[in-house]
Amino acid sequence: MSKKLTEEQAREKLSELDGWALDGEGRIARDFQFADFSEAFAFMTRVALLAETQNHHPDWSNVWNRVHIALNSHDVGGLSARDFKLAKAIDALS
Repeated sequence: MSKKLTEEQAREKLSELDGWALDGEGRIARDFQFADFSEAFAFMTRVALLAETQNHHPDWSNVWNRVHIALNSHDVGGLSARDFKLAKAIDALS
């Protein structure tokens, strides 16, 4: 089980990511934009497969060519190292 990060630890890890921000709800979040719906959906499919391998699933939404992803660890009630690991892996897919 992961440990909940302190706010200071979370901000430090956040500085290692590009385009992610704290969303005011205890999550890190990022918006992705693609050429069209097919590209956005294909990206979501790749993220879904990745999330399954890590057994860590995002909160997300899709509107046409945009995908919004938010991450936190429900089991610890906040952010954990797992969120930042998944965020980095998602960035590698985009």
